[in-house]
Amino acid sequence: MARPDKAAAVAEVAEKFRESNAAVLTEYRGLTVKQLKELRRSLGGNATYAVVKNTLTQIAAREAGVEGLDADLKGPSAIAFVTGDPVEAAKGLRDFAKANPALVIKGGVLDGRALTAAEVTKLADLESREVLLAKAAGAMKAKLFQAAYMFTANTAQAARVIDALRQKQESAAA
Repeated sequence: MARPDKAAAVAEVAEKFRESNAAVLTEYRGLTVKQLKELRRSLGGNATYAVVKNTLTQIAAREAGVEGLDADLKGPSAIAFVTGDPVEAAKGLRDFAKANPALVIKGGVLDGRALTAAEVTKLADLESREVLLAKAAGAMKAKLFQAAYMFTANTAQAARVIDALRQKQESAAA
């Protein structure tokens, strides 16, 4: 590539690193164009998948302040730049890799922290953000109901004791 083309490519990849909150580095050797299209479709609007040159990616990562990818940039590389929920993108890549063993997850970056391939797989095993938020909301709601019961338990018990005393006095008077 000519110098201006390389500079433009580096600027584009650096901008993608800055815009995304996560990036997953993969090796795509052995995948067909049709399979790559299928992978891009499976990632949806949550992530973009781009084939990149290793040296240009190293330069772009340095410019964007991303560290930890240099060791994994060997062989044919492609990066999934995640702008949405990183768990969903990791699940999409993991599921595609299970169906197509030619796709190898090398590692990644999440919020500026380098991830190994095993950590990306652990990330894929997490539940989605919405499910975790729903579980947290359910737990908080249960605690609120517990607190409300605790506050009303004493008054309800006092009312039952007073009613029992009233019934006892009525039965003693009769």
